[in-house]
Amino acid sequence: MIPRVVTVAGSDSGGGAGIQADLKTMLALGVHGMSVITAVTAQNSLGVQGAWELPVEAVQAQYRSVVDDIGVQAVKTGMLASAELVEAVAELISGTDAPAVVDPVGVSKHGDPLLAASALESVRTKLLPAATVATPNLDEVAQLTGVHVESEDDLRRAAEAVLAYGPRWVLIKGGHLPADAGREGGNQAVDLLTDGSGEHWLRAPRHDNRHTHGTGCTLASAIASGLAKGLTVPDAVTQAKEYVTGAIAAGFALGAGIGPVDHAWALRGPHAG
Repeated sequence: MIPRVVTVAGSDSGGGAGIQADLKTMLALGVHGMSVITAVTAQNSLGVQGAWELPVEAVQAQYRSVVDDIGVQAVKTGMLASAELVEAVAELISGTDAPAVVDPVGVSKHGDPLLAASALESVRTKLLPAATVATPNLDEVAQLTGVHVESEDDLRRAAEAVLAYGPRWVLIKGGHLPADAGREGGNQAVDLLTDGSGEHWLRAPRHDNRHTHGTGCTLASAIASGLAKGLTVPDAVTQAKEYVTGAIAAGFALGAGIGPVDHAWALRGPHAG
């Protein structure tokens, strides 16, 4: 049977991030994607114009409906908006016998807040301990731990701070580092994956493309897809990094602002447009 992954996240009406990005990623990577919508946003290439969270009961009902009937091999979480939703989702994934990839979404690509400040403690104490892999970017690391990463050497300190909250693995995404902050030159995007004992440094070319909307959602969903197929965490993250690097390279203009990564890049032949 085809591996099944459920995403618990917000809807992006512009189609570049959130639930929409998650399902496109899962399709591209050969797993069956299902969704639990936590919030609806009015969102386009320029930013988030509005956001409305769903009632906790609606989120719980969607999750139970999918998991109890269809079953899942992995869970991915994204925008959870409020402390109530964070705690409800943490309880749901803790009770599910499947790996969970937690993308602790705090703000959108445009800087719009997607998580209430009051929910941060719930993310630290409820959600992160339920995670198989947590995938914070540098802004989210600072939000959650107070650690500010300014160079590649700071990534290890950031990882230790996040691991202290209880996830089995953490992937610190260094894409927001200044171009000259890496040890091996400024032409690479470097991430650190660790479980506190072993370290995996993941490097990829830095693409000069501003159309990167949905990068974090896409990466977390790609990791969940790999885990659903039975890959180890390091292998799932390595393959996900390769996929999202290609998606960033193929990102395209849409609207008047920041366009999305191209989730279908790997499905096209080498000469396709």
